[in-house]
Amino acid sequence: MWVKALDLILEKMKSLGFNFSQVRALSGAGQQHGSVYWKKGSVQILKNPSSELPLHQSLKACFSVSNSPIWMDSSTASQCSALEKAVGGAQHLASITGSRAYERFTGNQIAKIYSQNPEVYMETERISLVSSFAASLFLGAYAPIDYSDGSGMNLLQIWKKVWSVSCLDACAPGLEEKLGCPVPSHSVLGPISPYYSQRYGFSPDCKIVAFTGDNPASLAGMRLQEGDIAISLGTSDTLFLWIQEPTPALEGHILCNPVDSQTYMALLCFKNGSLMRERIRDDCASGSWDEFSKALSSTVAGNNGNLGFYFDVMEITPEAVGIHRFNRDNQKVSDFPKEVEIRALIEGQFMAKRIHAEKLGYKVMPRTRILATGGASHNKKILQVLSDVFNAPVYTIDTANSACLGSAYRAIHGLVAEMNVSLADVVKLAPEPRLAVTPTAGAEEIYCPLLKRYAELEQKVVYNPTSSCLAK
Repeated sequence: MWVKALDLILEKMKSLGFNFSQVRALSGAGQQHGSVYWKKGSVQILKNPSSELPLHQSLKACFSVSNSPIWMDSSTASQCSALEKAVGGAQHLASITGSRAYERFTGNQIAKIYSQNPEVYMETERISLVSSFAASLFLGAYAPIDYSDGSGMNLLQIWKKVWSVSCLDACAPGLEEKLGCPVPSHSVLGPISPYYSQRYGFSPDCKIVAFTGDNPASLAGMRLQEGDIAISLGTSDTLFLWIQEPTPALEGHILCNPVDSQTYMALLCFKNGSLMRERIRDDCASGSWDEFSKALSSTVAGNNGNLGFYFDVMEITPEAVGIHRFNRDNQKVSDFPKEVEIRALIEGQFMAKRIHAEKLGYKVMPRTRILATGGASHNKKILQVLSDVFNAPVYTIDTANSACLGSAYRAIHGLVAEMNVSLADVVKLAPEPRLAVTPTAGAEEIYCPLLKRYAELEQKVVYNPTSSCLAK
């Protein structure tokens, strides 16, 4: 299906008169964690497909697993437990690979295929990520996995940027040979396959730059720089961080940075995002964002010490569920006045983001910018709270298709990266983010003690199956 989709896109561009001969380099992005299994002997077909045929017809018998596991697969809990046990526990695995074991991560998916279908595994000569699979199609050879997307597998030793032998051995035998050597994300892998010159008119000199995952490509598309944070305020809220010295934890993910191989990026996901904000808006502001914003403006920063945790669904960061309200004396209370509830929700959501970012080694710096995107980034009153909690200016960015745009930026960067040119230099003429709000004077003095209190109270609300069963 993926190969056929590529055929369709290229045929459509050809029929619209796109001039492929002008493309100097290309890169791309794939859904993180997904994997593709190439059958023994497939590399010969990949090298020499007939330019008379669409690519999917030539490659249809090349895959040992017909349905690729993707990020939505959560069927590998037993493999996750086994991997963590093999390396000395969840925290130790996070310290090696940047994340504790996750069901969707590729190593655990490979382990499941090996345990359930060993003959299929033995019949496989190369395992690609979705990103390196797509790069392979353009290269006409097996493309290596890049450091950044490779960090989402529970297999890469992220400090030395080599496969972890203990993790490989825990997943399947002979795995290193099937994965190939990982490469820096800005690597030029080689020229485009002659198939594309013959069929579409690409220049034979067009270079293929390593493809990466969709989240790393988005970091490139949003043009994050050292110390920056990007916050996507959507159905779930996602944080992208540029980090110099990460400290991997049991929540969140540390990945190698796709635009600077000496640094790292972190990802944090919060499930209770816009749906939670909309529910409180409906309950406390008659379903009106204007009323919601007025309520935020009518209350003081710090909410007179009232704090709240709002999780309609089981949260990922931290693992907690339910609504928990605390007054200034840290006593649990059953309700807040409507305007206090609204501020407690927004302050709580942003304090959690700062606390968990700092747990992963993030530090707010004097030059830190917060780049906000997603639905709630259009609400200035919400952004003001974000700015105050982080004590940093908030900019808004348009990130429609940021992974795609980031791939185009990375293709340009790949051509000059070996000459120590940074991505920031390459894209300096691109439109700048728009300054939305700056921190209110005195905000830091208000939020420093509140952040400490919030982090301590969070420990009280973290999901504990034993106590919840007793409570029932």
